[in-house]
Amino acid sequence: MSTDLRNAFIKTIPIMCGYLFLGFAFGISLQQAGFGAGWALLISTIVYAGSLQFVLVPFLASGAPLVSVFLTSLFVNSRHIFYGLSFLERFRRMKQAYPYMVFSLTDETYSVLCAQKDVDALSDRELFFIHLLDQLYWIVGSLGGALLGSVLPFDFTGIDFAMTALFGVIFYEQMEQAANRLPAVVGIGCAIVCLLLFGTENFLLPALVSAVVGLSLLRPWLGRERT
Repeated sequence: MSTDLRNAFIKTIPIMCGYLFLGFAFGISLQQAGFGAGWALLISTIVYAGSLQFVLVPFLASGAPLVSVFLTSLFVNSRHIFYGLSFLERFRRMKQAYPYMVFSLTDETYSVLCAQKDVDALSDRELFFIHLLDQLYWIVGSLGGALLGSVLPFDFTGIDFAMTALFGVIFYEQMEQAANRLPAVVGIGCAIVCLLLFGTENFLLPALVSAVVGLSLLRPWLGRERT
């Protein structure tokens, strides 16, 4: 177990650096909206959905209807439906841990798994620890932000942009390492077109669907090496 935990920790060090800061940003946002550390712990434990948690802050502050929260959550996190399918069979073999593995698969954890040469070669324990450590990093950061946000003498306006910045860095690194950049071009193109057609509030789900369809049609070309 110690070997699996150590290996998982080494693999998740980049996520730790990002999640401690991003969780801190979320905790500060929550504290500034009038919610304490207990809320930060609860949300980061049972929701654990980075960008959605930032969206939830104004909803909680304004007492938004549950229907609005549900629909927003569906659209913001709908991307998990698409990329989660690629590891579904691997998680299913983990039996009792299967529900947690599905629940805790975030964008950043997914990027760690994709960076492995062979996920099937990882032990169940190491795979579980990767997910667990990532969530613990987020929880610790969230609690730190909620507890310290009110006493630190800084202006935290715009700190929630940290999540967007992290997505940008992850995308750039994945594109640099990819043998074929066509999927990135397709994804960017679908996002831009859907953004222009549907606006900022409604473009995410259509962009994901069109990207999946486009990549499925272009599948014969996706295996070609980049030149």
